[in-house]
Amino acid sequence: MLSKLVLILDKRKELPAKYKKIIESVGINVLCASNFEAGLEILTAYEPDAIIISDSLDMSLADMIKKLRLLSYPSRPCIIALSKSAELQDKLDTLDAGADDFLSEPIESDEFRARINAHLRRHFEGLVNDVTQLPEIKSSLRVFKRTINYDKKWAAMLLKINNFEPYREIYGGLAADKMLQTYTAIINSALDDCDFVGEMADGEFLVLTSPLKVEHVASFLVYAFDSIVEKFYNEEDAKQGYIILHGDDNAGKRISLVSTAIGVISSEFQQYSSVNSAMSALITACKLAEYKNGSSYIVERAKLSAQDAVVKKEYNNKILIIEPDEALNFLLKTTAQMQGYEAASSEDYDSAMTLIKTTMPALIILDAGDADSLKGLDLCTKIKKDSNLQKIKIILSTIVHDKKMVLNTGADLYMPKPYELLNIFNRIENLIKEFND
Repeated sequence: MLSKLVLILDKRKELPAKYKKIIESVGINVLCASNFEAGLEILTAYEPDAIIISDSLDMSLADMIKKLRLLSYPSRPCIIALSKSAELQDKLDTLDAGADDFLSEPIESDEFRARINAHLRRHFEGLVNDVTQLPEIKSSLRVFKRTINYDKKWAAMLLKINNFEPYREIYGGLAADKMLQTYTAIINSALDDCDFVGEMADGEFLVLTSPLKVEHVASFLVYAFDSIVEKFYNEEDAKQGYIILHGDDNAGKRISLVSTAIGVISSEFQQYSSVNSAMSALITACKLAEYKNGSSYIVERAKLSAQDAVVKKEYNNKILIIEPDEALNFLLKTTAQMQGYEAASSEDYDSAMTLIKTTMPALIILDAGDADSLKGLDLCTKIKKDSNLQKIKIILSTIVHDKKMVLNTGADLYMPKPYELLNIFNRIENLIKEFND
């Protein structure tokens, strides 16, 4: 993978080959161009981290540097000028044009290596995440672009920590950072020097590796992540298998423990013309992995592509209300319909399962039942154990103010009675969006 790349612009033969050998000796990739136009093509296709430009080209060194600085503005590479001149004015003109350094030839090999290393070190230090010490999204996408344009055989993984933000909300920033650092260490342990790992967002990572080993790496990461998940929770949360959110907007909401979803694509099954199309396929594969319970990975096969392999499901805005109180039942159903939802209702627990399978709602507002029978709790447990129904969001409303007992049934939200209609419908909107995401 071209994780570190230097472009040498020099029309000579022997010296560029020498400089290339020196730089490659420290594990940095090098591309060469013998004229300025060819260099611009490489600049566009690969966005190198550093450009070494010689005054051997048939243009003014200062003018070429000005053009390079302008054309490479988004990626901001280091620009190092090589010149046969040692005159102070030539140095000043070159540095004023935008060069980061001016090296007078001849230059000792050790000094050349040290200077290039110093520039690249400072360049990369400014592009890493403070917590994970991984390249941030711009650098990650740049390396992905190079890989697509340069390597014939590659594989990419998009890794996501599910429920990471709710975890941060409950356990705080230090605990969340520790989780990111731990997962980063696990990822690095599965890769070698030829691979690349970078950060895409909080709790999301991009890995570039070989198609031959990508499934083994994905399988290991799922196993390793699940092995350490419970260590990030207190004993009570780890035992019950979920956390309960607090705050005005999310109070009483049940969130599963974190897991990892991994989407995998490779050049073996499809050729990608751009980093945008490849990222689209990666995101699609990762979302498919998210649909599964717990940690999992999805590998793109010959029939899977971002364009036509995944059928986009219709937006489900169906609500089913199971509430024995006739007046409240009518009020909830009417309000739901007024807000544009497709609403159905029942006052009977015994026939509710048949109604659920018939309507297949996105969300159920389910009353827990009276304090003696609690039929609603039993029904919620039954729904969540059914593999065809368990994705349905359930709001359990109850007069029994035992939050953990309610959420242990699998309910997504605990709503104690009495409640305000405005409050419950704000929650409904968010839960239905989650269902359809």
